Amino acid sequence: MHVRVRLFAMQREAAGTRELGVEVADGATVAEAWDAAVAQVPALAPGRETLRFAVNGTYRDTGTAVSDGDEVAAIPPVSGGDGTGEAAPDGRVRILEIHAEPFSPTLADELALHLATPADGAVVTFLGRTRVTPGTPAPGQEAEAAKHAGARVEGLEYEAFEPMAIAVLGQIADEIERRFGVERLAIVHRTGAVPPGETSILVVAAAPHRDAAFDAARYAIDETKARAPIWKAERFADGRVWIGAPARTAAEDAEGAG
Repeated sequence: MHVRVRLFAMQREAAGTRELGVEVADGATVAEAWDAAVAQVPALAPGRETLRFAVNGTYRDTGTAVSDGDEVAAIPPVSGGDGTGEAAPDGRVRILEIHAEPFSPTLADELALHLATPADGAVVTFLGRTRVTPGTPAPGQEAEAAKHAGARVEGLEYEAFEPMAIAVLGQIADEIERRFGVERLAIVHRTGAVPPGETSILVVAAAPHRDAAFDAARYAIDETKARAPIWKAERFADGRVWIGAPARTAAEDAEGAG
């Protein structure tokens, strides 16, 4: 069988390509497809314990069988498609987007106006801004991070597996609706180069009561950073370091898991 192995962030850089085609036996698993990719490019071998995998855009364990023509995505430690934003007949509004361009200075206000109804007594907005101080290096990046200890971050670069990222954001929105009853939500994330001090992620939650809106916004940012296949690299004057931790493939506990 022929299987495509998609590579991102650190693995993409190590292999020098975004995709490898591998041949595996009938009934092969995700693990065997990955082993075939490593056989082609031995530089992919380090960091295996921190990788998560997706088959055709859905997180799967390494024992999952693959089929001819499947896409296996190797998901390295995460940073830590477009939604329509149209209202459903029941009043639900979701805006789940990945933006390659800088956010408008008025985007948060525009989203709040679009989401909130006369029944909503609370709108909570979270802006995630890039900063000049370094974050926690991804596993395997510690030695590179040590080279830049004490240095100022000059910029950040974000990369996303966009179709899967939008799907994960949809799962998070489902969980927020079940857990907190919040039906009007926006999660918008940047990709590409983002200078220090600019917004890289924007979350807006509208609800009748403030507790639910605050809870929804916190859950949205925490789960997005933990689960969405979005990667962040800090750029220094003489190099860069990938930041993050191994992706969590589902909600933190069974309640409300997507």
